[in-house]
Amino acid sequence: MTKFIAYFRVSTERQGKSGLGLAAQHRKISDFVSRAGTLIGEFCDVQSGKDDSRVELQRAIQLARRENAKIVIARLDRFSRRVSFIASILDQGIGLVCAEMPNATDFQLHIFAALAQEERRLISERTKAALAEAKRRGTILGSNGRNLAAKNRKAADEFASQLRAKLDADILRRSYSEIARCLNEAGVMTATGRKFFPQTVKNYLGRAGE
Repeated sequence: MTKFIAYFRVSTERQGKSGLGLAAQHRKISDFVSRAGTLIGEFCDVQSGKDDSRVELQRAIQLARRENAKIVIARLDRFSRRVSFIASILDQGIGLVCAEMPNATDFQLHIFAALAQEERRLISERTKAALAEAKRRGTILGSNGRNLAAKNRKAADEFASQLRAKLDADILRRSYSEIARCLNEAGVMTATGRKFFPQTVKNYLGRAGE
């Protein structure tokens, strides 16, 4: 029977104390493990996903190595926000399973992690550019709607092209609903920071010239 190590992460102390977000992660992982194997350990960090030196995460990785177990997470973004770190773990032969998308291959996990990282980069660049433009024009932030709309459209076009290029043929053969579900389960958001819907996927792939 496959051995699993559960890893949970919340971003703030308030979420950790209240259980906000944590309860949902526990539920998803428990439901998965009950069907797929046995749980031999649980680890939880209350820390930003940007820091991959998280104490409990490192303990989970060490135990996975010793016990030849797989690390199970509710969502990919609960593990790490850097595709290079996720790739390094997979390259070491440590199994990583997302409870919401248990059939995803290592290759697909790479793709979803890369998309999530690129989406965050685009949002950051768009925000910095918008703030710089507002400062240059002496504009009160929030009053330059047309300029921000144009920047959002450009970012959406760029993200759409990258989305289309990185999704493999197997995923693209699925329905818009299935693609949206896979992206949401992997923690990938749209260029405007929202979750995917079937129509959203259709619009993005249409932008990319599907």
